[in-house]
Amino acid sequence: MSPEALPPDPFAGDPDDPALSMQAYDDRGDGPWPGSGDSDVPPLNETDRGEILADLADLAVYQALLAGRGVRGIVVDCADCGEQHFHEWNLLRASLQQLLDEGRMRPHEPAYDPDPAYYVTWEYCRGYADATLAD
Repeated sequence: MSPEALPPDPFAGDPDDPALSMQAYDDRGDGPWPGSGDSDVPPLNETDRGEILADLADLAVYQALLAGRGVRGIVVDCADCGEQHFHEWNLLRASLQQLLDEGRMRPHEPAYDPDPAYYVTWEYCRGYADATLAD
């Protein structure tokens, strides 16, 4: 995915960009998240690539079915931090595409003050799509 397709960097050109302090980790490959250095990211195997492609295809269906009903995206229960993460459709698509292209997803800004009423789980999407497309 090209950098132009990703959301704009809110700190672009800012000398106080907090990500600059993490650049040293990223350059060394021992950053605070798994696979931080480009050199230590193993390539995705065909099974993983297939699963990501299937997720991207499913995501397109879910957005087509639910965005018109006011759903803004998907909520994920994070096993690492124990909190819910709210992903708008385009952000989740960009993250999955980045995972497919680069073998990892870099950290990103969380949604600002999301209203949980506008987000559903992946399982809800799957069930809604199954029920809708079965009719």
